[in-house]
Amino acid sequence: ALAASTSGFTRSVIARRAFGERSNTIRATIAIGSTVVDASDVSKAMTKLEDVSESYKILISKLKTITQLSRCQSVLGYDQMVFMPKNPSTAGERGAQMAALSGVIHEMKTSKDVYDLIIKSEEDLAAAKGVAFKDEARLLELEKKAFLENERVPVELATRAAALGARANQAWEVARKNNDFSSFEPVLRECFDTAREMADAKRGGPESSTPLYTQMLDQFEVGMAKERIDVVFKEIREALVPLIGKVLASNEAPSTECLKGDFPCDKQADIAKTLVTAIGYNDERGRIDVSTHPFTSSSSTSDVRVTSRFTEGEWREGLIATLHEGGHAIYEQNINPSSLKIDASFSMGTHESQSLFWEKHIGL
Repeated sequence: ALAASTSGFTRSVIARRAFGERSNTIRATIAIGSTVVDASDVSKAMTKLEDVSESYKILISKLKTITQLSRCQSVLGYDQMVFMPKNPSTAGERGAQMAALSGVIHEMKTSKDVYDLIIKSEEDLAAAKGVAFKDEARLLELEKKAFLENERVPVELATRAAALGARANQAWEVARKNNDFSSFEPVLRECFDTAREMADAKRGGPESSTPLYTQMLDQFEVGMAKERIDVVFKEIREALVPLIGKVLASNEAPSTECLKGDFPCDKQADIAKTLVTAIGYNDERGRIDVSTHPFTSSSSTSDVRVTSRFTEGEWREGLIATLHEGGHAIYEQNINPSSLKIDASFSMGTHESQSLFWEKHIGL
């Protein structure tokens, strides 16, 4: 077979040999640019596009650098929500840091060199007759789409959105602590407006044929159209609304006394860690902390962190939150260890299916 390749051509060779067909009956040539080799000569067969496309090799290097800088943003975000001092001044400085880093990343993402490399790589891919570079083709498709969308976003908007994220988180924490939604409402409205502005820019403005919600949805559920999600939600609503109404109208409410009591937070954290590692979370490639709201943060498969929160007067919230976030983290720890877009999670629905499986079906 062709080394460790997983190309369609290689699988054909493996299948034919597995069924007893003589290897010398497999005759094919592989033409890539000006290079033509006999596919039966394993030592000459090219199994990766970067082996024969210098443009693709350079492109991959640039994309990996962009990913690593984005991962730095993730670490800064985690620090902000877990360890950073909670005050407006610190939040403002962190916002400036995030904005500066976001500006650098945006400029790299929208560099003309990146687009030229994508086009040249597509040309090399088209010249690769006889070899199916399916993953590379998909990666180029994704990166071309991302480039064209990001190119439409002004760098000012990209940096403003990053700074807003830090400021909004600080405002939310204060409002939550004081149970004062009115103080957070203006910032929340700004977040919505900025998200709309970003999505509108990516789709090419109001004249675009892509609905605004479809564009926004694509950030979380790649390829999911507004029309399709409307159908899904309609089915869920028709099933759940009557059920919830029936439950709320029932006079047989279950007792919640077993959830209440005196449960030290440190003991809850110990139990939660024991359970989440038992279901598969590797805490040697992550950590478990406490935050205002539970979340999962992944900067690579080797560093996937989860947070939870605990209340001494009850035990359910902290335990279930840890299992939920542990489900997200297990998924992130077990995807392909890569810094390329094609190996990242493309579906929030899939992600939530993993967290909710452990929370609802196992934990509860």
